[in-house]
Amino acid sequence: MKEISANSALAQTVHQLVLPEQLAQQAADAVRELLAEAAAANTIRSYASALRYWAGWHAARYGIELTLPVPEAAVLQFVVDHVVRRNADGDLAWELPPAVDQALVAAGLKAKPGPWTLATVRHRVAVLSTAHRLKQQPNPCEQPAIRTVLSRAARAAVKRGERPRKKTAITLAELEAMLATCDDSLEGLRDRALLCFGFASGGRRRSEIAAADLRDLRRIGAQGYIYRLEHSKTQQAGVTASSTPDKPVLDRAALALADWLDAAGITEGAIFRRLWKRRVGPALSPSAVGEIVQRRARLAGLEGDFGGHSLRSGFVTEASRQGVSLPAIMQLTEHRAVSSVVGYFQAGGATGNPAARLLED
Repeated sequence: MKEISANSALAQTVHQLVLPEQLAQQAADAVRELLAEAAAANTIRSYASALRYWAGWHAARYGIELTLPVPEAAVLQFVVDHVVRRNADGDLAWELPPAVDQALVAAGLKAKPGPWTLATVRHRVAVLSTAHRLKQQPNPCEQPAIRTVLSRAARAAVKRGERPRKKTAITLAELEAMLATCDDSLEGLRDRALLCFGFASGGRRRSEIAAADLRDLRRIGAQGYIYRLEHSKTQQAGVTASSTPDKPVLDRAALALADWLDAAGITEGAIFRRLWKRRVGPALSPSAVGEIVQRRARLAGLEGDFGGHSLRSGFVTEASRQGVSLPAIMQLTEHRAVSSVVGYFQAGGATGNPAARLLED
């Protein structure tokens, strides 16, 4: 009887086991779910937008639906359709037919007619490459021809004097001018706290400001607060040993934050919120954070291309001007690569370089 019982249990266990092909599909689904969970909301939206554009461009260009794998020739066509180049006559040109360009704009897939920046094209190609990898399809984006064309396009752009566009940095002088526009109204208190928090805690990204939650804010006596940055772009790749999620919000920034929380009556949930007259609403979106920065810059009469990233670049630039070491800056900003932050760091420290004052007495 014991042997029959054991065999019955074994048969039931075997019946419950999944076949290898089923297991492979389950593993693939689990990988996709893990990638979706790990990615930031902004990343997911960005990838979805890029794939929608690929589908729209392919349908408008070839009259057929986009399917994977995409032929290498189609990817090359996509690149030359969107990247500007200097033709044999010395004029700037690109290959996207005007009718197709207008159709993409009319469909809401493209903001305006004309070529894209090389960075945008690279991003679109990278998204298509990721789609092929996840679907385990032959990847045309990794072919030598695609890599070579993009590399040569980058060199050509540099020869034409083109440089990546960066948001104007908000250093201490600009920040003071913007803070001066914030009155003691509920909106003024919120914007003052937002600007101070974004700058003083290490140059936070607009998405990080929008996601700031009271559960992650801890008071540290009269000094101010410690904000625990649980979710950041850097931490998507895992927290590094040189980084800590604890970010200080001290002195004036702490006072501004305390004034806003007290006036708004916020005791839980999102720190920075929408306002309807004197009513406090839900959390700000990342784009709304960028709009607040731009509006305060306009009110202050500042000239430049300001946005959410201006606080981040301004923090690094100002810290460099004041002699803060690069490792100390990176510990707060959570930049993983020195190459990502060194441009701002060098800009801030350029006038402080002793070699720049060789003509002084």
